[in-house]
Formats: sequence, C-alpha cells, structure tokens
Amino acid sequence: MSIVMNLYYTGENGSARAFAKEMEASGIAERIRKEEGNEKYAYFFPMDDPETVLLIDMWKDQAALDSHHSSPMMQELAQLREKYDLHMKAERYVTDSSDSSADEKFLKK
Repeated sequence: MSIVMNLYYTGENGSARAFAKEMEASGIAERIRKEEGNEKYAYFFPMDDPETVLLIDMWKDQAALDSHHSSPMMQELAQLREKYDLHMKAERYVTDSSDSSADEKFLKK
C-alpha cells in the first residue's frame, strides 16, 4: 500500500508552470525525491488547462508523508507557492495491492 497525493497547482499567466520549473531548477524537487519513503514526485501538465500543474506525489506510508510535511522543505514550498500566488486542490488515494494481472492484456509494453 502507498499513499498517492494528486496536487493541482493553479495560477495565472503561466505561474504554475514557472513554479514547477523553479522547483526542479532549485533542487527542491530532487531533495523531496530523496526523502525516506518517497516513491514518486513528478509534475504533469493538463492539456486542457494551461494554468494548472498536476503533481503526483507518492509515499510509502502515512509516517513517511507526515515526516515530509514536518520537514524544512515545506517552508521552502510554501514560499514558492506564495511567490507564484498559487491555489491548490488535493486528492488522496491509497494504492490497491490486489492482483492486477488481468489489466496486463490492455497494456502494450
């Protein structure tokens, strides 16, 4: 089981994409990827909304996510969100550990 957070950052005039670029260029995103229990930290751009960036953020368990939330990087993140005047929406999911072999026939590898 993993916890997956889909975080939607929305701004104006390209600010959400500028935020994601600065997260990568500053090294903050890479430091988060190296945190204990982080399984994925990746930005995506919705085709139908140029003012939104989707972050898929996946953690081993709640303890790892809690540790991330109490890390000093959260202050850096908050400052960047404020700099770019971003608004957020969050969705939380828990991965399904059941057998997914039936899905394989729909995947091209």
